[in-house]
Amino acid sequence: MNQIVLIGFMGAGKTTVGNLLAEKLNSQQYDFDQLIVEKIGMSIADYFEQYGDVAFREIETTVLAEVDALDGILSTGGGIVLKAENRELLKKMANVVYLKADLTELIQRVTQDEENIRPLADSKTPQEIEAIYRPRVPLYEESAQIIIETTGKTPQEIVTEILKQVGE
Repeated sequence: MNQIVLIGFMGAGKTTVGNLLAEKLNSQQYDFDQLIVEKIGMSIADYFEQYGDVAFREIETTVLAEVDALDGILSTGGGIVLKAENRELLKKMANVVYLKADLTELIQRVTQDEENIRPLADSKTPQEIEAIYRPRVPLYEESAQIIIETTGKTPQEIVTEILKQVGE
């Protein structure tokens, strides 16, 4: 295993599962949002507010191209699949895992998470979150080699399933 890349909607568990995978594999965990924060020198929420979605997606593409060579676990941001260029980069990477979850569970996780500020979900209704989610599902599926259903599963169960799928 050189790399496992986790993709999925906000609240899918990419960071939590990524940390557990890294621990289990004695590997490095890279949080994509943190890599972006280091590159832009400000919070993602501030960057969104100051420069907007299009500029943020450009930074995402730059960072995704740079992390291709990293060994370890990479937990991406939920919107990584929006740009065709990013989907093509993901398709070339090994072990891209889509953490798929039921929309109701995702909305519950996102709205109850007080630690992670999500600019695209902050102060949105469930219907507005669904409008963001629905168009992304086929993009996640297109970009991943492995799809793991996470609804109703513990992070440890998800890790076990990923390790089985990637042959670890």
